[in-house]
Formats: sequence, structure tokens, C-alpha cells
Amino acid sequence: MKKLLLLLVLVAGSCGERDTVNEDLARWQEQARNVTIIRDSWGIPHIYGKTDADAVFGMLYAQAEDDFNRIEVNYLNAMGRLAEAEGDGEIYRDLRMKLFINPEDMKARYAASPDWLKKLMNAFADGLNYYLHTHPEVKPRVITRFEPWMALTFSEGSIGGDIEQINLRQLENFYGDGVAEAEPAGTAAFIEEPKGSNGFAIAPSNTENGNTLFLINPHTSFYFRAEVHMVSEEGLNAYGAVTWGQFFVYQGFNERTGWMHTSSRADAIDEYLETIIEKDGRYYYRYGGEERPLTAIQITLPYKTAAGIAAKEATVYHSHHGPIIRDQDGKWVSIKLMQEPVKALMQSWGRTKATDYRSFRETMELKTNSSNNTVYADADGTIAYFHGNFIPRRDPQFDWNSPLDGSNPATEWQGLHDLDEIITLRNPPNGWIQNTNNWPFTAAGPYSPRPENYPAYMANNPENYRGIHAVRVLEGRTDFTLESLRKAAYDSYLTAFDDLLPPLLAAYDSLDENDPRRADLIEPVEMLRAWDRRFGIESVPTAVAIFWGQDLMSTVRDAAREQGVSVYDYMIKDVTADGHLAALSRAVEKLAADFGDWRTPWGEINRFQRLTGDIVQPFDDSRPSIPVGFTSAVWGSLAAYGQRTFNNTKRIYGTRGNSFVAAVEFGDRLRAKAITAGGQSGDPASPHFNDQAELYSAGQLRDVWFYREDVEANAERTYRPGE
Repeated sequence: MKKLLLLLVLVAGSCGERDTVNEDLARWQEQARNVTIIRDSWGIPHIYGKTDADAVFGMLYAQAEDDFNRIEVNYLNAMGRLAEAEGDGEIYRDLRMKLFINPEDMKARYAASPDWLKKLMNAFADGLNYYLHTHPEVKPRVITRFEPWMALTFSEGSIGGDIEQINLRQLENFYGDGVAEAEPAGTAAFIEEPKGSNGFAIAPSNTENGNTLFLINPHTSFYFRAEVHMVSEEGLNAYGAVTWGQFFVYQGFNERTGWMHTSSRADAIDEYLETIIEKDGRYYYRYGGEERPLTAIQITLPYKTAAGIAAKEATVYHSHHGPIIRDQDGKWVSIKLMQEPVKALMQSWGRTKATDYRSFRETMELKTNSSNNTVYADADGTIAYFHGNFIPRRDPQFDWNSPLDGSNPATEWQGLHDLDEIITLRNPPNGWIQNTNNWPFTAAGPYSPRPENYPAYMANNPENYRGIHAVRVLEGRTDFTLESLRKAAYDSYLTAFDDLLPPLLAAYDSLDENDPRRADLIEPVEMLRAWDRRFGIESVPTAVAIFWGQDLMSTVRDAAREQGVSVYDYMIKDVTADGHLAALSRAVEKLAADFGDWRTPWGEINRFQRLTGDIVQPFDDSRPSIPVGFTSAVWGSLAAYGQRTFNNTKRIYGTRGNSFVAAVEFGDRLRAKAITAGGQSGDPASPHFNDQAELYSAGQLRDVWFYREDVEANAERTYRPGE
């Protein structure tokens, strides 16, 4: 069955030339006069504007100073234009975005937006365009002029958001010519770092000073977000992490409230199996007693070639549920997800100006945070948690974790759940709330929500070892301070090994007295038996345990998937004694081969290195790097450090995990400490390219300068955009 025709066409010229005469220059210069940027001693920009729009203008200008390339690449991703910079290898990534992002639709949505939001979108585009005007040496790869509507293509905190759940290879197999290659397998020795974050909120009853404490700890790719401070005379005073190219603080705080997002598996997306009928060269799908025509849409996919820009034309199909994304067992699969970019942008901005729980909850009533949970805290002493936000109401008789029968009208969404109906917490008696992308049923210890009170589709997350760890460091304490909160966030215990190591030790103990493995493995086994389960740069058992665990996990993960059990359960219950011991033997041999002695401390192996400003970082064992104690979240490390080898390196280097960390105390005067992986700037020539690396690697935080007098006392440079 032929589903589309791909045609190669030449596109004349480039995708836009910089205007030789910029008619907007006078407006940009006038707005720049309303903005002051103060760079503190760490290079963090504090932007002060008369209006919110002035602050947005200055913030985007400052972001572009730090790393324009990341801004542009984020928007190339968001708008489905990456192939224009990278070539035809990114065509299907672009197609995935263009199934949902149509420039004409976004322009219409922009035109219909509230005036206050238009002003912010205008300022977003103007700030970037003024930066390009004043920095002619910066050559954009594709986007030579930003338009206000572009902000609507990237209104949540993650590139692609829900759309990323569409498998690219399956999309290519459906719409492409022939069969796409399978997704490349991960590096055998190192399991992919789980996506996620940690958020802790601690009520005044559990703190030494009687002030609310808050931990912000998003786990993302390193350098994915910048640290900024935005202030205006219209009530804006937000500090935190901003994804490159966005104009709102995504994870952060103001003087009164703090907000932290963790990736959610509250079900906000559904797939439908569409029964397709082909008649007279057209495609139809069954719905109830009808045969409805599929909507066919032509999409142009420009891509870079050695000769210039070419393009492929693709015909894509939609049912009323959404676009077709693959086939399965003779059916076509459509996907339904949230598509409310204006409301999502309103919510993303509105939360930054909330002053108490009531006003924050009002932003949550927009119900457009579809991919995140939210941990909240404020200066009034309120702590709260929302498990998801955009959650469609559904008939619970169906399995919403599997594709549904698209022909059955009973599988339709029935509006959205009210906030009072979703899984939430507010001021639990235990005095703390935590989420680590785990299920919400341990979020407040014994005062957590109960699963039987909610539809199953509201919480698909299992418990994880970070969640177990979080409860361990939070429960039973009533004397938290800002410093002890930091220590809790970096607590070195690796909870997974409480469950994983006993079967290995039992396997060794069961060996016959004459088994040669007794002598060969006695030293690493006894080292692991005596280990306190804590990581550290000087710890040899940390290295042995992780190399053993990685080897075993890689060996059994396919079998675990086939049995429908977690890889942890399989390792604990289904691996034979010989399997455990063989993995330990291989781990010891690899450590000896790679580092000369299997007794190599973890910090000699596990490193932080930043060599260039490239989005895909190179790593080199011969170049300087810094030892890191914390480990992957796979093992229960709250201070997540996703790492592996690269290009034949022996050492392992971090690329994701703790990317930004902030600990906040809400009192009469706000106090906060923070750290950003590497440094604020993406320019290797900048003193702020890697100036936070030593503190970051040691799990230390630096002071946040929040009040103007403190910012000025620690100022490195004060200027206006364009100066």
C-alpha cells in the first residue's frame, strides 16, 4: 500500500537573507535603553527592565551572548527545520515536528493571543534580532530573522515535548522508501541514564529556622539550560534555569514562590489503531458505523546538500484523533496529544509571577503542562505537589497504556480532569514532599496519595531507587537548613545495591570449596561485602559494583523485557549464581585491562570534562578532566550523573543528570545557592565557560545574588543591550 510519494525538488536561494536595512532598528534601540544587564562574578546575567517585555528583550539578548548556537538549534528542532542545517539525516526528525507545527497556524494563533502575551513574544524576537544586528560576525546557520510566533513552537521546557514519544524509525518506516535501520543500540557497558529530576519541598515545621526550604534539581543534558535572573517594574523577579531560546524561567523561584518540574508519566497521550479502507485512490478509516476520509496534507521538508538546499515533499495523513505515525498489525496508528501552545506559553510565564499558592494554582488551571509533575513551595509555608496537569478524562474499562480501537467512539477523551481530581498534595502532616520521577504514592511518606483512589492512567510511574533514597534522607528530620538540604541532595548512598548485591554475595558463598572462582573473586567479593554502599572519588568498591552492575544489566535487559519485568527484578530474582559471578569476573577483568589494576578508585574512572562549546561534546582521556564521585541515577544516586565512554576512551564522562541545582530558603529575606554544570557561557574563550566545574564536580553550591544591592556588589560588568 503506497502511502506517500517523495519528490526531490530544488529550492532556489537560501532560506532567508538578513535585511540590508533593518527598519526595526530604532525600536530595538529604544527598548534597549529600558534594559540594564548586570553580569555577576560567575557571568550570570541579571536583567532589569521597566516592563516585563523589556526584561524578555534583555534576557534573550543575554542568552544569545552566551550561546546563540544553542538557541538557533533549539528552534530548528522545535520548528522541524534541523535538516536545513544538518542534511537529509534529520528529515524524519523534522517531519515529526511538522506533523504538529505549521507556521501559518502558529501565526494565526499569535495574532489571536492576548495583547500582553504578544508583547512578550515581540520582545523575544526583537531581543534576538537586535543581538544579530549588533553582532554581524555571528552567522546563523538557518534562522537569520526570528519572528514572534516562533515562541509558540517551543512553549514547554523540553524540545519536542510530548512529540518526542513518536519513534523516528517507525515514522520513517511508514512514510519513507523502504525499511529504516533499527535504532542504534546503546553502549553495551553503560546503561542509558534515566530521564528525570528531583524536587524536594520542606515545610517550616521541619526546618531549623522555621522557613520553607526547596530543592530544584532537574536532570537534563548538560548545557541544555542557562541560569538567569529577570526583574521588571511590573512585578517580575524570577531566578532559575531557562532553556536556551525560551523567555521564561522554567525551573526556579521568585521571592515568594518556587516551582520544580519532574518528568511525568501521568497519561496525557494516546494512540489509536485505525482500520483503513482504500477506495478509488483515497484512504478512509472506520469510526462507529462510518467510513471517514483521512485528511491528506502535503509537507515540504527542505534539507541541506553540498549543492545547496533541496527538499522532499511528503504526504501525511490524519484521522480526527491526530496524525498517522506508524502501522501495527495491519492497522495504521494515529496519536492524540495536547496542542495548546498559546495557553501553554501563558502558563509557563504566569507561574514565574505567582506570589502565593492561590495565584500559582490559577496558572495550573490552564492545564497545559502535559509532560511534567510540579513540586511547589512558598514563603507562606505552603508545600504542594501536582502529579501531571493536562490529564484527559477517560473510560477506565480500557487499557490506556496500549493503542486503542480507533473505530470505537467509547475510546474518545471526555474533557480534562479538574485539578481537584488529579493526584495532588498540599501541606501533608509529615512536613515534606518529594518526587524523583517515581510514582506519587511515596511523595509524602505515610501521608501520600493512595493508588486505589485514582484511575490507573493517572500514575504509570513505578517506584525508583531515587525515590527510596529521597524518603530515606527526608523522613524523621525536623532540623533542615539550607546546607543540610544540600547534603541531602548529594547524599552518597546507592540504594539499588541494597537489593542487587545480596544475590551476588550469596552466589559466591554457595561455591564449592574447590571451585577456583573462590580464590579468583575473594578479594572483590569481600570488598563489596564490607562496602557501606556510598560513592566517593576514592572508593574502589563503587567502581567494582558499578562495572559489575552495568555488565549484568546489559546482559539481561532483553530477557527482562521479554518477560515483562523490570531489569532490576530480573537481576535480583532470575539471574543464576553463575550469571552473577561471570559478570563480576568480566567487570574485574575490564577494570584491570582499562586502568592497569581492578583496584582503581571511582574518581580515576568517572570524570567531568568540557573541551568545546559544541552541542555534542568531544571527550579525550589525554586532556584534563575532574574526578566526580556521584553516579548514574540507575543505582539510586540523587545527584544523578549519566556517563559512559566515548570514541574509545577508557574513562567515563558525564553528559546528563544534575545540570542545574538550586537550594532555596524562603524567609524574611530569600537565600539561595546554586550550581550549573561547567559554566554559564558556551564560548571556550570566556572565563565563565568552565568556572563552575570544580564546585559542580564536588557537589558544592555557590551563593545566588538575588537582591539588587548584592548583584551590584558582585558585578563583573554592567551594560545595556547593544553596548
